[in-house]
Formats: sequence, structure tokens, C-alpha cells
Amino acid sequence: MALSRIWSAFILIAVAAALFKYLPQGGEKQIFSSMIIGKSGDTVQIKSVSKTEITPAIALALDTISRAVEGKQIYKKEGDGFAVLKVQNANGVIETGKDAVTICIGLVGIIALFMGFMSIAEKAGGINLLSRIISPFFTRIFPEIPKGHPAFGHMMMNFSANLLNLDNAATPFGLKAMESLQELNPDKSRASNPQLMFMCLHASGLTLIPVTIIAARASLKAANPTDIFVPCMVATFAATMAAMIIVSIKQKINLFQPVILAWVLGVSAIIAMLVLYLVNLNTDQLQSFSGVLSNGLILFIFVAIVAGALYKKINVFDAFVDGAKGGFETAVRIIPYLVGMLVAISLLRTSGTFDLVIDGAKTFFMWMGADTRFVDGLPTALIKPLSGSGARGMMIDTMKTFGPDSFAGRLACVLQGSSDTTFYVIAVYFGAVGIKNTRYAVGAMLLADLVGILTSILLAYLFFGSSL
Repeated sequence: MALSRIWSAFILIAVAAALFKYLPQGGEKQIFSSMIIGKSGDTVQIKSVSKTEITPAIALALDTISRAVEGKQIYKKEGDGFAVLKVQNANGVIETGKDAVTICIGLVGIIALFMGFMSIAEKAGGINLLSRIISPFFTRIFPEIPKGHPAFGHMMMNFSANLLNLDNAATPFGLKAMESLQELNPDKSRASNPQLMFMCLHASGLTLIPVTIIAARASLKAANPTDIFVPCMVATFAATMAAMIIVSIKQKINLFQPVILAWVLGVSAIIAMLVLYLVNLNTDQLQSFSGVLSNGLILFIFVAIVAGALYKKINVFDAFVDGAKGGFETAVRIIPYLVGMLVAISLLRTSGTFDLVIDGAKTFFMWMGADTRFVDGLPTALIKPLSGSGARGMMIDTMKTFGPDSFAGRLACVLQGSSDTTFYVIAVYFGAVGIKNTRYAVGAMLLADLVGILTSILLAYLFFGSSL
């Protein structure tokens, strides 16, 4: 029910925001068309203005050129006055519906590939081996899962892929983990406690090396593209710990058990040592290390699975095909859930809801007399739970607008790396196994996101606030 209410609220808020922009004299008369049939990159007229309402520089420029740009607005002559336009930053609902299907079709091959190898690993006993290794820790934070259950191995593969920024591998591993957990779920339409813990930990997005963020900063000529590495690592780790604590409180799990503390402190120490090593590398060395570590590990897993299967005298190709067959069915099964969620998110973006929220936040903090530099980086944080590509675009836009080495530009990068796309994850993972009652998943995941956001802001001021 929680997800249903949130989905309905997204649509109602988006329509209300659109009416707020449409109804005033000179309002945005094309906004409803943009929300329904608009396409990302379209030029949309916002309003018409007189010469007295534009700056002298724009008026002078339009004497010699057909269009002039100021901030995010475009001006052009229109009769005796001027038209104000903007570039639409998201597809309308019609195109978004097509995008959702395209995403799912794109997932078919990837899911089939990794599910095929997972099938080989299961028949060869590799997943059970991994489950036994991780079992001492997982049996305590997932107390309802039998010791040594294959779900432990599937979840470990998912967390490892996330840690190494392997999005293509993380999704199939995660879907397989959800299917394994669903086998243990007594109520197939209601999320179980283990599914909730897994989803919240997954959505916290713990990542070791934010390769795409560093690459984006390098492409925009940042003085030191890797300077956001440590803040990103700390912020995403804080979000993951927050997710585990929040769900443990709800499920009455004691996190002060010696085994849990030993594993958490051990992983923290390993991550800290890796961070100490990686911060001494330059951008090229860091990207090279990340590529070798992540892609090399995937190849190693494939080789290890095949070698183990041959040793166990498993029919490797037949096992692969058996597992891969599920890729298509899984991708098709999530289409309705993904269409519904992406359409609601599209309405929020094209209606201008985010602009209203950001403007309101900036006004509020200015009224309080607080430092408002962080507000310019908030759009990335607001969009991230809804759309990964949208947040990435907002991060790049922030760096282009304020500069990659500005406070807002760096903060946007840290916020991009602090969490995962909560609502996308909910739609895909719960949709894949037919869960309709997500219980407190949304609230717990958004609360963990909030911890990541607040940590990111504090770290940005700590690392970059005094130097600007």
C-alpha cells in the first residue's frame, strides 16, 4: 500500500505543479503537451515577454542573432515582443513508456548471460560454497534464512558487483537473489523480512570506486577529477550502515553480536586500506586499476565457474542454457512495474516539480540566513532515488553551470555516488517476483538515502567548503 500511495502522490503532485504553472496570466501553455507527448531535448515555449522584461544584453544580442541564451532560458524574437523557451530535460509519458520497454529489452541479454553462469555455479556447488563462507555473518542479519541457503551466495554476488560498480552484473545477481528469497517467502505477494533487508542494503549502493563520476569530472576538465573519491566512499558507506541499522531496528535484530561487529569492522578496515592505496593514484591509474579489478574479476568468476563445473563433470552448456532461459521471462515480468514507476517519475520531472522544490529550498535557507551553496547541488540528490540517468545528467549539468571544481559541482558528484535509484530498484526487484505489498521498504530506503545526502553535504563542507 505504501508504494501505491507514493505512486499516486507523484502523479497528483505533478499535475498540481503543472496547473500552478499553467493557470497564471502568461503561464506555460504548452506544459501539458510536454508532459504527455514531449521528448527530451525539445524546445518548449514558456511565456512571452516584452522588451522591458529582458536584460539589455539579451535585447542587444537578438538584434544580430535569432536566439540568445541566458542561464537555462532561451530567448527569441516574436512579433513586437520576445518568446522565452527552455529545453525539455525528460521525455513525456508516451516516450517514457517506450523507454521502459527498451530498458527491459536491453536487460534480456545481460540477465540471460549472468543467470546462465549462475545456473552452472549452482549445479557445480559454487553457490553453496560461497553461502557457507558468508553464512556466519548473513545468518545473523538474515536470521529467517536457513544456514547455507543458496540465497546467501546470490546476495553476496550482488553486493560484490555493486561494490565494484558493475551495474550490468549487479542487476541479474540481485534478481536471482530475490527469486531465491521468494522461494522462502510464505506470503508470495508480501515482502519478507530477508527481502526487505536485502533490498535496503542493495539500494544503499555501496561502491568502492565511482568510475563514471570520475570519468565525467575528467571530461569536464576538473583540476583533480578524483578529489571526490574519499567523500563518495564515506557517504555511500554511511548510507549502507544506516540501511542495515534501520531495518535491524524494525526487525529487532541485535547488531552488537560479536560476529556482526567483527565482519563490519573487518570490511571497514579492508575498505580503509584500499582507500589509502587508491587516493595516491592519479586519474588514469585509478581508472586502469578499476577496469582491471572489476572486469578481471568478472572474467575470473566465469573461468572459475566453468572450471569447477568441468571438475564436477557437469554438462556446462546445457546448464548455461537452462539458466539463461529465465532471462527473457524475468525481463518481460518487470515491464508493467517499470512502466508505471518511470511514467510517474516522468510527470514529476516534466511538470517542473523539482524546480519548485529547489527554488523553495533556496528561499527557505536564505530566509534562515544559512549557507545556501549546497542547494545548487541538491537537484542531483532529489532525482537520484527516481532516475539514475536523470541524476547523472543533473550532476553533469551542475558541473557545467557552476564548474567541476565549484562547491556545487563537487557536491553533486558526491551526492550522485552516495546512493542508488530507490524507486527504480523497487519497481524492478519487487516486480520480478510479483511482490505487491512492499511494507516499509520505501520508507527505510528513503531514510537511508537521507543519511547519505546529509553525510554528503557535511563531507562536502569538510573537504571543499573552506577552499572556495
